[in-house]
Amino acid sequence: MALRLTRAALVAGVALFYTLVVFNNVTDYGSNDQFVRHVLSMDTTFPGNRGMWRAVDSPAIHTLFYLSIIAWEGATMILCWWSAARLFAAARGSRERFAAARSTAAAALAVGMLLWLLAFLDVGGEWFLMWQSATWNGQNAAFRMFAVTGLVLLVVLSPDEP
Repeated sequence: MALRLTRAALVAGVALFYTLVVFNNVTDYGSNDQFVRHVLSMDTTFPGNRGMWRAVDSPAIHTLFYLSIIAWEGATMILCWWSAARLFAAARGSRERFAAARSTAAAALAVGMLLWLLAFLDVGGEWFLMWQSATWNGQNAAFRMFAVTGLVLLVVLSPDEP
């Protein structure tokens, strides 16, 4: 029972994180909008790098990219809250019921991990060379969230109590 409640609490913790991220991105839209604009514009990467042909200077694409990130975070938030509620509700239930709730939680956490891996580490970090920027480099934060969510996923997927 303790492991089941731990799983539910950890998923709720991830849900709370995404709730705060979405709240911050909506209520302080401009801060992270600037982050996205600088990363996509590649205006703070190493001077003379040969990847500048990848830069995107279109404000419309910047906005679309940022809105898609917020939507992805929002979807992850909703999925994680739903999953946490299902885990708490199933904590005292049968193995089958709890396994179904764990499956939902695993999918929700994977959606969150994919955001940090694809949008921040792959696209931002490598395609737009965010790692070269001293000012607009979100790779450490992205990796931290990828790792935290991944650790929660491992706990969720660990063998159930007998």
